[in-house]
Amino acid sequence: MAPIDVVSEEALGSVASSELVDKLTHITPSFNVQRLPLNDGLIYVRPATLRGLSPDHTLVLVNGKRRHRSALLGYRGAQGADLAQIPSFAVKRIEVLRDGASAQYGSDAIAGVINLILEDFVGFDSYVQGSQYAEGDGDEVQVGLRGGLDLADNGFLTGTLEYTDADPTSRSRQRPDAVDFQQANPDLNVPNPVQDWGQPERQALRFALNAQYALSDRTEFYGFGTYGEGEGSSDFNWRNPESTSAYRPSPTAFPDFDLHDIYPAGFSPQFSQEDEDLSTVAGLRGDINPQLSWDLSASYGRNDIEYYLDNTINGSLGPESPTSFYAGSLIQSEANLNLDFVYSWELAALAAPANVAFGAERREETYEIEAGDPASYAVGPGAVDGLPSGSNGFPGYSADQADEYDQESYAAYVDLEAPLTDRLTTGVALRYEDFSEFGDTTDGKLSLRYEFSEGFALRATASTGFRAPTPGQLGSTRTSQGLDTETLNLFTNGRLSPTDPIAQYFGAKALEAEESTSFTAGATFRTDSGFSGSLDVYQIEVDNRFGQSQTYTVTDDIRSELVAEGVPGAESITGVNFYTNAFDTRTRGVDLVASYSMPAGEGDLVLGMAWNYNDTEVTETDGTIGEIGIVRLEDGLPELTGNLSAQYRVHGWDIQGRLRYYGSWTDASGQPTGDIYQDFSEETFFDLSLSYQFDGGVRATFGAENLFDNYPDEATFQANRGLVYSRNSPYDTDGALYYMKLNYSY
Repeated sequence: MAPIDVVSEEALGSVASSELVDKLTHITPSFNVQRLPLNDGLIYVRPATLRGLSPDHTLVLVNGKRRHRSALLGYRGAQGADLAQIPSFAVKRIEVLRDGASAQYGSDAIAGVINLILEDFVGFDSYVQGSQYAEGDGDEVQVGLRGGLDLADNGFLTGTLEYTDADPTSRSRQRPDAVDFQQANPDLNVPNPVQDWGQPERQALRFALNAQYALSDRTEFYGFGTYGEGEGSSDFNWRNPESTSAYRPSPTAFPDFDLHDIYPAGFSPQFSQEDEDLSTVAGLRGDINPQLSWDLSASYGRNDIEYYLDNTINGSLGPESPTSFYAGSLIQSEANLNLDFVYSWELAALAAPANVAFGAERREETYEIEAGDPASYAVGPGAVDGLPSGSNGFPGYSADQADEYDQESYAAYVDLEAPLTDRLTTGVALRYEDFSEFGDTTDGKLSLRYEFSEGFALRATASTGFRAPTPGQLGSTRTSQGLDTETLNLFTNGRLSPTDPIAQYFGAKALEAEESTSFTAGATFRTDSGFSGSLDVYQIEVDNRFGQSQTYTVTDDIRSELVAEGVPGAESITGVNFYTNAFDTRTRGVDLVASYSMPAGEGDLVLGMAWNYNDTEVTETDGTIGEIGIVRLEDGLPELTGNLSAQYRVHGWDIQGRLRYYGSWTDASGQPTGDIYQDFSEETFFDLSLSYQFDGGVRATFGAENLFDNYPDEATFQANRGLVYSRNSPYDTDGALYYMKLNYSY
């Protein structure tokens, strides 16, 4: 009754990237992920969006159970699941529900639901893949091992191991100021380029386990989980010795110290992440009688991200500063307890038994910040001479910011699907949730499907939805300190909790749930000749959307007033922002999916098409996100995306081609002199692969993504930073990628 894309294991394997977000982007046009080089933690935990909405507007399930979030509060503070933590080789298929589903699954399912089904096969399978960009960089090696055991005909145990080692890419030009500095200092060896815009260096090891065992004729045990650990490193912006504040002389604190002695040619801080991710689910399910089944499960998930800085300095500590720092950790953990029932309700008035699902859930989320090395956030004696405090490039999380926040919620739901006649099916769902930190919410969904004939049907849904603010969004802070060189007073600048008295002085209010109203209507069709597809139109209105406010300057008068009111820390605050329910949006779009399979000569030909039109409009705002925020929401992604694919199989050969299309879009950059915008034209990329299945279980594949080495328009507004292509591009900007893959199975 609602549109669902089913992405097969074979389709996932046709994309060279090891990360599921890239695979889905190539295959599902309504799904998008950006690269975001030199963008702190976002370069490792990339924000993935469905239908152009926020990354945390899409609920992620594994084997039908809720997946935990990443610890990163990313773009505009969004906190979604990190699909890159799941080994793609462990996935049997992916089901993408393109419809609001909060009434069925709870918080976050505003744009839809992504359900990853893990492999359950018995046998052995493996692969090794090597790839490189046409520019000669980005070398990547992937290795996957997968084995399954039959448990005495009572179940299975399937394990998957996947390893990835990727070198960085660079699509950079030398910065103009670096050219000038080199010419003025010919005796120095200034790197060219001084900073690399591209994908980070990355290593990752991922593991998955999926098991099921029948305890009796009516009861079975199941369990599954994933574990991963990874690390990566990327450049930050180059620090020019002629203009960077860290190079200032410090006659008061360090008269004999000169940073030129350590970094004579400037320095580009190296930003690194080490992550560890764990998810476990265990449960029992069975039948009470032929009409009533039950499922009891418990799950735990944890995501831990540690940040490190190398090749940098805390300028305010002068000669006492290290050049490498541990900047702190972010930790997200979640525990769920679910009890679900399904009842087959036989009624004489219905054409077939109605399906009644009902159940309850308890969930607890905890968000934790661990402080970094004291030197990573310290304000040293050199601050009196204007030397910047904290590890340059990314100040560490301070002891004051280190804290733990939690939230508990309870939910109950009922979902009825009834075939009123042989052709007409209706559905209704209702879900109630209560959250300890902000209150309760009730959401509903109505669905309808009418089958005019065996191969043609119309369908429609209407639903309300919500996304509850997370503990990290509700309570965490991200601030840094410095020293006013005139008053010699410490100052604090950065993001405060919405409940902080200083933030509330500027209008911050307790966060509320984002609320949505969704409508979808469409048609599905299938013919005996092999032609099938669907066409759906949709509208999603989201009220109280979550965002980050502008930065408010704390004047001396305001500071004195806050101090007089006894607000803690007010004497050191200079500028603040905060998370807020800042605006409303309306998203309208069309999804068209079609495929055609037929015999062709001695082989089989399969043609596919998938297109998405998606338009978002900011319908109301409180003014805090500004014009640049509106442009990014409305025009920051292409309105039209799509792909055409063809696959031909004959005598062990398999040839696949895919044409990917991205419409025009607008990039925006905030500058002290005013915001800058640039329009980017439409782009088309062509992927091609050739495979052959040998006797004995060996399969060889040679392929290219972006075969014709197409590059998008160059970004002009940040050329002075050495940037060639936009960092916010909705597609890969590294050119052609060539790869070779060998599979072995038995």
